[in-house]
Amino acid sequence: MQAKKVSESEVVMTHRPLPQDANPAGYVHGGVILKHIDLAGAVAAMRHCRTPVVTASIDRMDFRAPVNVGELMLLKASVNLTGGTSLEVGVRVEAENLLTGEVRHAASAYLTFVAMGPDRKPVAVPPLLCETPTHERRCVEARRRRELRREERRAERDAQAAQHCTCDDEPVV
Repeated sequence: MQAKKVSESEVVMTHRPLPQDANPAGYVHGGVILKHIDLAGAVAAMRHCRTPVVTASIDRMDFRAPVNVGELMLLKASVNLTGGTSLEVGVRVEAENLLTGEVRHAASAYLTFVAMGPDRKPVAVPPLLCETPTHERRCVEARRRRELRREERRAERDAQAAQHCTCDDEPVV
């Protein structure tokens, strides 16, 4: 399978939140922002794989500044790392005041998607070709996050196995 460049799947999407997207204070609900992050991330993942994808996890979600009703949300998504059947996509959300031109970093997230075949089973994804030092840095950071996720899963499995262990002198709870 031929490697694909990061730039081939980069995405910039916009959304202008309206009153139904916000709380009474006029700030856009975190769930609305998260919905658009998931959408932008999935588009980047699909552009890379050219297959349907499903969201497997959100590794990190940081809300940094509020987004106000009427501002423009800019969602920038980029593939950071690929594995056998999965890929990590980073999404950055910026809020732009359309009257003043002020732009601020509103949120960031890392999502893992799994590529799906016609039979709805995971399929291989193309390798990633990093083009810039920024892409390389993101890839290194994504590898660290992937290793931390693997360590967490191992610890969870070990903890579950320990809970199922029975000893002769202790009742199973």
